[in-house]
Amino acid sequence: MRITEQIRTAFSSEEIARFRKETTGCTNVIHLNNAGSGLMPDVVSRAVLDHIKLESEIGGYEAAALRAAAIREFYVQAGKLLNCKAANIAFTSSATDSYTRALSSIPFSSGDIILTDNDDFISNQIQFLSLQKRFGIRIERIRNAPEGGVDLEDLEQKLNRLQPRLLAITHIPTNSGLVQPVGQIAEIYAPYEQTHGDKTWYILDACQSIGQMPLDVQALKCDFLSATNRKFLRGPRGTGLLYISDKALQSGLEPLFIDMRGAEWVEKDVYQPREDAMRFEDWEFAYALVLGTRAAIDYFLEIGADRVWQQVKLLSAYTRQQLSQIDKVRVLDRGPATGGLVTFTVKGAEPGYLVDGLLKRKINVVPSYRGFAVIDFDEKQVEWAIRASPHYYNTIEEIDVFLDALKQLI
Repeated sequence: MRITEQIRTAFSSEEIARFRKETTGCTNVIHLNNAGSGLMPDVVSRAVLDHIKLESEIGGYEAAALRAAAIREFYVQAGKLLNCKAANIAFTSSATDSYTRALSSIPFSSGDIILTDNDDFISNQIQFLSLQKRFGIRIERIRNAPEGGVDLEDLEQKLNRLQPRLLAITHIPTNSGLVQPVGQIAEIYAPYEQTHGDKTWYILDACQSIGQMPLDVQALKCDFLSATNRKFLRGPRGTGLLYISDKALQSGLEPLFIDMRGAEWVEKDVYQPREDAMRFEDWEFAYALVLGTRAAIDYFLEIGADRVWQQVKLLSAYTRQQLSQIDKVRVLDRGPATGGLVTFTVKGAEPGYLVDGLLKRKINVVPSYRGFAVIDFDEKQVEWAIRASPHYYNTIEEIDVFLDALKQLI
């Protein structure tokens, strides 16, 4: 028996109605794939389309010059989002692009160690394996705690014993609802960093956490934070951002393939990198998407990260609770804390059949397969999962429609 009338939301019904009115997609679908790509608010899509229209009317270079002040505000607002300076922010095309640029700046040598978790994003793990194959890097993984997530004692012990070149943590893996204890990881990393200087660098993958919850890079103690903008932040596809700490910038870290945006060619055999985070950017990117991302950040900041996070946790907890009561359904999420990614499998069903059946009912979810998260799925002994990821503009009533449709399909 559902008790939706007793659920206290972070937003009033009037506020949720406003969010939905400002999001055209809410009239078309029940969108529970925000961990894939959130529905853009209309103000975001207008920002993108308006700039493309301007480019068509006066030229691409000229449009960028005309909107230069608004483009610069992206860096200011992204700094507010992460509690850093605009000079610490680089615009990229995706979270993977951000991560690769950061990873390429680490001065690896043969025998260096990457210390990482078991619940990582697939592309990160593939990149680590590529470094291992090409340069002789060693990969060491932190043991999981019995309740899920990294074992903090094992992390601290391995960090101090191995002194890795890179500590790499994924805040929220794409294949489960786990939220890693990044606050406690920061408490472990901070004193280690003080005694080991530039030996170790720390990359935090915030691909799934940005737009769900507050993020403060000063408290997180990371040297790099990589993110995408299309997911819970509700920005346009083809956009990401990268935070680079003052320490990393002042130490001279730079991407392997730096270009004319990030450096000045000063002599025949000499180039000079920029002092700020733009050294991690390319010269060419879509300024319409920069402006769309700025609009998405503005929208999120106006609503408030704390309230968004409260609502996401409420909706995802309700979804897990109700799914766990359906025969044949097994909810897969575990950990000391869980977020807006709800994963489950259904005994005797095929993921394509379920996803297509829900799509015919205008309900968006997405499948995830073992190849996306080999370690996690093998531990859970599953080959696939369905991922439903509600956001603050979704409603309990929409989740109930999804649950009823799922019951009909199984």
